[in-house]
Amino acid sequence: MAALTAGQAAQATAGSTDGADEALTAAFDAAVAADERIEPRDWMPDAYRASLVRQMAQHAHSEIIGMQPEANWITRAPSLRRKAILIAKVQDEAGHGLYLYSAAETLGTGREELLDKLHAGRQRYSSIFNYPTLTWADVGAIGWLVDGAAITNQVPLCRCSYGPYARAMVRICKEESFHQRQGYELLLALSGGTAAQHEMAQDAVNRWWWPSLMMFGPPDDASSHSAQSMAWKIKRHSNDELRQRFVDICVPQAEVLGLTLPDPDLRWNEERGQHDFGAIDWTEFQEVLKGNGPCNEERLTQRRGAHEEGAWVREAAAAYAQKQQTQQTQQTQTTQTTRTTQTTVVPNGEATA
Repeated sequence: MAALTAGQAAQATAGSTDGADEALTAAFDAAVAADERIEPRDWMPDAYRASLVRQMAQHAHSEIIGMQPEANWITRAPSLRRKAILIAKVQDEAGHGLYLYSAAETLGTGREELLDKLHAGRQRYSSIFNYPTLTWADVGAIGWLVDGAAITNQVPLCRCSYGPYARAMVRICKEESFHQRQGYELLLALSGGTAAQHEMAQDAVNRWWWPSLMMFGPPDDASSHSAQSMAWKIKRHSNDELRQRFVDICVPQAEVLGLTLPDPDLRWNEERGQHDFGAIDWTEFQEVLKGNGPCNEERLTQRRGAHEEGAWVREAAAAYAQKQQTQQTQQTQTTQTTRTTQTTVVPNGEATA
């Protein structure tokens, strides 16, 4: 059963009744159950729309805030090759933010509104970006662990029930794969270098491992959104399932790197066919979410400053768009006037030029 378009929904709810609302909800639920994509013009429950706006806004905010920790190292990259790679990566993150803001706008929310909420601290971004990048090895750890966690989390979103979000994720995940590989290759070079370089790589992994596990969100029994998002097929797997998948992926990769994951409880569980790992410090997670992380204030201050400094670009773009629209309107009017002048109608009904 296909989802109802906005027009069909308007007809169905003419003289709005509880029965009509139930029919719309049933059609929506059937479309989701059949793995059909919900598109912007389709009817959807207000709660579904609100959940999507919340998730896509947080995702978009994370992409543009996530530019900061690594952009800090562009001028200090050890070679032109590394600098070019890092510039490309940071540029990708900006693009990802644009894709996601555009997808969120299809739900009727404005980009300025979302950014205002971010700058006012009323919408969140991923807590992982509130940690500092202390050494060059942090760039590698972010690529391997943070982007690796993002890929694990985001690949299933390519099958999200909301079409614009799912389509945006296809391109984003392809580019995130490059980000993950460059980080892994960077750590591989450091790990195989001097003793000091190996130690620097190990230190970065020690600091980024646990925050990376927190990226998947709170445990399932403490998550207020996960179950409903899965029911609507906005997400396909629970937080704990994705976290477990990420750990199982990272263990053999760490062995190749010659680095140790900082968890004494990490071991293979033959019975489960998965790795057991230690308890996560959720108190730290909650404190960072509340704005008490090492870099919360710094990240938002820099974001607000960048937004203010870029105001002239947005104003120029808006003025150009208005000028183009005015010219197009004038051209259309001129064309219509010309056609009217060239063709007149005589009393006998014949047209004459």
